[in-house]
Amino acid sequence: MDDGKPTEPKAKWWSRPTAGRSASTAPQEPSPVEDAVPLVDAPAARDGAEPEPEESVAAEAVPRAPQPLHEPDQYSTPPYGGPGPWAPAPPVQRPVPTPAHGTPVPPPHAGTNGAGTNGAGITTASAPTPAPPAAFPPPAPLPQQPQGGQQPHQQQPQHAQPQPQSQPHQSQPHQSQSHQSQPPSPQWLQYDPWGAPRQPLITNPGPPLGSDAGRPGNRRGSVLVGALLLALVAGGIGGGIGAYIERNGGLTQVELPQDERNGGGRAPDSVAGIAASALPSVVTLHVSGSSESGTGTGFVLDNKGHILTNNHVVAPAGSSGDITVTFSGGETASAEVVGKDSGYDLAVVKVSGVSGLKPLPLGNSDNVQVGDPVVAIGAPFDLSNTVTSGIISAKDRPITAGGEKGDGSDVSYVDALQTDAPINPGNSGGPLVDTDAHVIGINSAIRAADSGSTTGGGQAGSIGLGFAIPINQGKRVAEELINTGKATHPVIGVTLDMKYTGDGAKVGQKDAVGKSSVTPDGPGAKAGIEPGDVITEVDGQRVHSGEELIVKIRAHRPGDRLDLRLTRGGKDLSMTLTLGSATGT
Repeated sequence: MDDGKPTEPKAKWWSRPTAGRSASTAPQEPSPVEDAVPLVDAPAARDGAEPEPEESVAAEAVPRAPQPLHEPDQYSTPPYGGPGPWAPAPPVQRPVPTPAHGTPVPPPHAGTNGAGTNGAGITTASAPTPAPPAAFPPPAPLPQQPQGGQQPHQQQPQHAQPQPQSQPHQSQPHQSQSHQSQPPSPQWLQYDPWGAPRQPLITNPGPPLGSDAGRPGNRRGSVLVGALLLALVAGGIGGGIGAYIERNGGLTQVELPQDERNGGGRAPDSVAGIAASALPSVVTLHVSGSSESGTGTGFVLDNKGHILTNNHVVAPAGSSGDITVTFSGGETASAEVVGKDSGYDLAVVKVSGVSGLKPLPLGNSDNVQVGDPVVAIGAPFDLSNTVTSGIISAKDRPITAGGEKGDGSDVSYVDALQTDAPINPGNSGGPLVDTDAHVIGINSAIRAADSGSTTGGGQAGSIGLGFAIPINQGKRVAEELINTGKATHPVIGVTLDMKYTGDGAKVGQKDAVGKSSVTPDGPGAKAGIEPGDVITEVDGQRVHSGEELIVKIRAHRPGDRLDLRLTRGGKDLSMTLTLGSATGT
């Protein structure tokens, strides 16, 4: 610690003490650092007395100087080189604050090797030596206890960098008169030989001595505090956003991706194309009478308002009931019965005062093949505009429907088209169309799993067995109903034995009133049919029962010629028959 008294000049590090020799001196050069406080003060300088001779000073100070770990180099390393590995590193007075890592320092000065002693052999603090070669790292110096209560500075690792002192130390005069005091070189101020290279200290001053701004521990603490604060802020923000999303279902409304391409139209022969073409011509009928009511389907025949449907659809209205027609667009109109026939299970109703009607084109049921795709349109269970699809499962399927009255007057005989398109109660009277959206049949009956065939008036569901009246037969009957109000049936003029269980249709012996089963002068009598004959074929198609014979006959028009095969007394016979006509009910 300086107390204002003049001090002795510092020793220069141009020589190194060797065993048995006095310290050699080097040519005079300016002291690198004149303001450094010596690690060991001379007694004379502290007391203000005359300096003692060099021998006494050396004798007193040497025991306090660091001793080399090995014998000094007898070859005396040149004065401009750094200390070798056999000698301890010279003491360095390092300031407490250090600059940030990576700050460059000036290159080593060529005028000194950084180690020296004064004339008395006392090691003093002076300008440090340049860093030794990488092949010989310097050993750590032995700790020294400075006088005057001055705390020794800990030597920093090699990567640490020094900071300049804020308070310059008073320079001390050299003990040897031969070494004159000279101003120090600026680039050697606060130079640390063990620190990382940096720019000259005069161009990059550090914080004042004793400042904590450059301490690595403080920097790490600041970084830690900053990271902690950042984590707390981020956690708070994240928690707030998460709570908002959980309570409000998200920052924005959820929009799911969707195909934005224009669906465009559909092929005319697709189910969608067929439905789009046929639906405007299909109507739903709501029928109510004095004792019952029902729902069915129909389709427009012409621009005059004629609509074709099933007889069992309009039957509940009787002679005084109400029939309401609802079009596919929702418009409604009242309708009246034009004509009906229970044997064919067909009826025609007409609406008045309705414009913009679109008739549904009629196809040719004789051209239909098994496997052709079809579409059924109707109102199953009052669900209007219902579309189902399937194929033609079979042709010329003889079925009978009705018979609820018990006298057979309401039984219909149909040589039907079979389809697997779902048909349910409410589909009755609706169109069965082909891929051209042309009507090929009128949906009339279904086969129920529990109760046999039904006209659709019951509540049995579809099991894939639906039956439609061929449109060729429906067209003929509809024309007759529109023109005359009644339909004609083809007949052969015989009464059949419906209880016969053998193969074929047997002609009975007597009719219901006890007369002959073959009508005199009727078509059968003219062809040569006799009571007891069994008819087995019609136009080459096998007949297995009386119902099948009636169906085959009803599939023709009055006046058509039929080729029959029959057995009589075990003999096979063939004959030709021209169909007669009878008025239906």
